[in-house]
Amino acid sequence: MPAELAARDLFAAIGNTPMLRLENLSKAIGRTILGKCEFMNPGGSVKDRAAKFIIEDAEANGRLAPASTIVEGTAGNTGIALAMLGNARGYRTVIFIPDDQAPEKIEVLRVFGADVRLVPSVPFADENNYYHQARAFARATPNAFWADQFNNPANRRAHVEGTGPEIWRQAGPAIDAFVAAPGTGGTIAGVSVALKQRKPDVKTVLADPMGSSLYSYVKHGTLDSEGDSIAEGIGIKRITENFKGAPVDDAVRVDDRAMVEMARYLVREEGLLLGGSSAVNVVAAARVARDLPAGSTVVTVLCDGGQRYRTRLYDDAWLAHNDLTPRAKGLSFL
Repeated sequence: MPAELAARDLFAAIGNTPMLRLENLSKAIGRTILGKCEFMNPGGSVKDRAAKFIIEDAEANGRLAPASTIVEGTAGNTGIALAMLGNARGYRTVIFIPDDQAPEKIEVLRVFGADVRLVPSVPFADENNYYHQARAFARATPNAFWADQFNNPANRRAHVEGTGPEIWRQAGPAIDAFVAAPGTGGTIAGVSVALKQRKPDVKTVLADPMGSSLYSYVKHGTLDSEGDSIAEGIGIKRITENFKGAPVDDAVRVDDRAMVEMARYLVREEGLLLGGSSAVNVVAAARVARDLPAGSTVVTVLCDGGQRYRTRLYDDAWLAHNDLTPRAKGLSFL
């Protein structure tokens, strides 16, 4: 391989993911839907970007040194990214993860050698929440670094400096709207900042699953929630430092049935096996696009692949047990 085509290391291989036109969906609604293929990062998700910036920032500031331990509370993908990159740098990784997350993600964490601490899935207000347990462990452990993806500004900066400018280079002034679901808030906030710096009138829209409060926050300024969701890694009931002040113009709420139907549609019609957050993003992007003039362009994020949700989102028996068997014809679920 010519030297100029080789990434210098694993960190350098993160980002510069392709932008994909969702051809059949775009034709069906008469608008262009573009998906940023974040599942093609080395660790398989958009969270590779945040993990890279968090580690590099901590190294530059002396908070990570040889023989350090990286500690994080995560729904899975950030932990996988930190474990992967930690291995490349020689760091030990301890990951606190709720026990209701897809078993595939837990298995991948263990393959990377992470010390996985399964904890009860409880609300943020409970001190047993995975976030609080990770924080307490890091504070009590010598030479430990708490990544704190929710409030570490390096997360948001990954998208201000990386994802957003990449999207602009790939789609440019044609972008009419950007749509993304919040987990930590870093992606939606960072990309929105980057795009509005380049095109102030681009519409930025938050896609929220049921059970999350940010739809209500964007629409009404209150942190109210409604219902619940099987979606993993997205949805939140508080304002994180990474989301604070995000230039978000509007919000769309997506229920689980629409998410499941879109996940199956994308497999069947676009050949894409994606996770639930990607499906939520595409549902919201399509709904936003339909309200824009014909020929408009909406960009969203294809966060991770569906292989990590095979026993949930793509298991017929599990979906039937949760009354989510897909039944829609075409795009009727939109």
